[in-house]
Amino acid sequence: MLKKRLIPKLQMKPSKIGSKNRMVLVTTVSFDKVIEIGDPLSQAKIFEAQAADELIFLDLDAHSEDRDLMIDIIKKSAEEIFMPFTVGGGVRTLEDIRILLSNGADKVSINTAAIENPQLINDSSKKFGAQCIVLSIDYKKDEEGCYYVYKNGGKIKTDLCPLNWAIEGENRGAGEILITSIDNDGTQNGLDLFMTKKISEAVKIPVITSGGCGLASHFSEGFTKGKADAVSAGTFFCFKDQNLMQTRSHIKNAGISIRMHT
Repeated sequence: MLKKRLIPKLQMKPSKIGSKNRMVLVTTVSFDKVIEIGDPLSQAKIFEAQAADELIFLDLDAHSEDRDLMIDIIKKSAEEIFMPFTVGGGVRTLEDIRILLSNGADKVSINTAAIENPQLINDSSKKFGAQCIVLSIDYKKDEEGCYYVYKNGGKIKTDLCPLNWAIEGENRGAGEILITSIDNDGTQNGLDLFMTKKISEAVKIPVITSGGCGLASHFSEGFTKGKADAVSAGTFFCFKDQNLMQTRSHIKNAGISIRMHT
């Protein structure tokens, strides 16, 4: 059995510092309220010291603002941290994926571009290998309790069902699925275990679930009740006294097979 993974998520937005725009680490609530935290690379080093399994770097507004890829941060991260990391945000083409992988990313997350051109999943998986391609799915419920996928950083509703889109993504060659509940994002009230389980049981590729972790027990529930292969969190690790090693111990004590670092 593959061991479960803990994956901190580093979400970034540009912030004006002096006369220049600089990417800063942020947390969000339901993809809306934004709290600036600090330097993403410094935080990544902390996560590495606390023995995270992987990292996810996301430029939250890159696609909607038509911004260039954050190559500088990726290069520096590849030089200074020594764990696998995924990069997402503003990825539009095969060339974008090639640039990110050649500058140090281990995997590339695609979201809006995959919705607008599903063939990109097929083409990128064939060219770079399924293990490099992560289909990112942001979703939320409407007033009638139906789930829908959103694009452009959660700003635009689509007619896609997250479950069906995950299955299609796997069939097109994605090697991993990253799901994020917009409703639960930043609330610290727990993961969306219902949709996590639905997707985890429907696909054979690994599923990373995120959005809502506020307690160490929420991670355990993501594994036991949600059947996820990995749990990713941003707000939890930035604002809680409990660090990754403590969370990992809690998960192990719950009887879950997770890698323990010494």
